[in-house]
Amino acid sequence: MSEKIADIAPNTAHVTDYDRAHVDVYLRLLDAAKEGAPWEEAARIVLALDPVREPERARRVYDSHLARARWLTAEGYRDFLRNA
Repeated sequence: MSEKIADIAPNTAHVTDYDRAHVDVYLRLLDAAKEGAPWEEAARIVLALDPVREPERARRVYDSHLARARWLTAEGYRDFLRNA
């Protein structure tokens, strides 16, 4: 896994160092969502969180990182291309 997962993914208009360090997490979350995997399963496997023990936190982390992953595919990828 990448560096430690933050409770909330970045919410800026530009790609951050955190985003770059967690691209693999974002891609895995997108794949899980596309396959219709339950969010609890993705939180457990991809984010290494326990949705039974910490359901609110696990859901918050999952939601914010999936939203960021979707933003990156829609808009943020331009920053990656400019800085490649």
